[in-house]
Amino acid sequence: MKRLSELGFHPVLFPNALGGGPLYYAGTVQQRASDLMAAFDDPTTDGILCTRGGWGSAELLPHLNAELIRANPKPFIGYSDHTSLHIWLARECNLVSFYGPMAAADFGRANGVDSASWSHALLERSQWTLGPAEGLRVLRSGHSEGVFSGGCLSIYAEALGTPYAPLPAGEPRILFLEDIGTKPYQWDRMLLHLRYAGMLRNVQGIVFGDMRQCVAERDRELLEQAILHALQEFEGPIAIGLRSGHVDAPNVTLPLGVRVRLDLTDADTPLLEFLEPAVAV
Repeated sequence: MKRLSELGFHPVLFPNALGGGPLYYAGTVQQRASDLMAAFDDPTTDGILCTRGGWGSAELLPHLNAELIRANPKPFIGYSDHTSLHIWLARECNLVSFYGPMAAADFGRANGVDSASWSHALLERSQWTLGPAEGLRVLRSGHSEGVFSGGCLSIYAEALGTPYAPLPAGEPRILFLEDIGTKPYQWDRMLLHLRYAGMLRNVQGIVFGDMRQCVAERDRELLEQAILHALQEFEGPIAIGLRSGHVDAPNVTLPLGVRVRLDLTDADTPLLEFLEPAVAV
């Protein structure tokens, strides 16, 4: 809260953010859903920043009011478990949301936020680009364009078979996937699951996250081989290393739902270009 204030924001802590809910939750389902809906409904609230991830967002989905959110659109920012909410906001509200740093998880640690991407994504109206400085590397060369979507792989995959699954049809997509504590064979398994479920049918390119929270440096090559094995029938370009989500470095903010261009034709200068603004400012 102090760091956000220093950046010129006026953070407001909602009633149940620090609550002692059941198990590992900040509050009951009703309390957490009420906080979220109240934040969307409040005209003095310009954006919604999650405190931290973990588990629990999927429980909220049946208790949310899409009509209210569509009438009061505003930036929603979080990662990890909040992938459930990003998928729902895209499906039900056609809302651009932001896979990016959270209050306790990132603003609460030294050098936890990539300020350039935060500013570009949330405060400006211009095209902007991510590249090697943000960790991007080439796994398979090529170039493609599409609507940027995705999130935490395990949450993304577990939504399949439910009424809250990502929609496989529609515009061509560039898919972003990252996770924490996920071993190479688990990446292989879940990517195969996405492929069998038809979730890669409309995907033109894939960007993977930092991966240092999944495997040690000695296992990085094995992880990359597992990914390429799972995606051997996918023909689009593949990048890896983008420093967003579960990272121990400055966390990059990514708008979900905007058009991007992925250019991996030059191994030395891989680029992910955001072609349109994510917010009206």
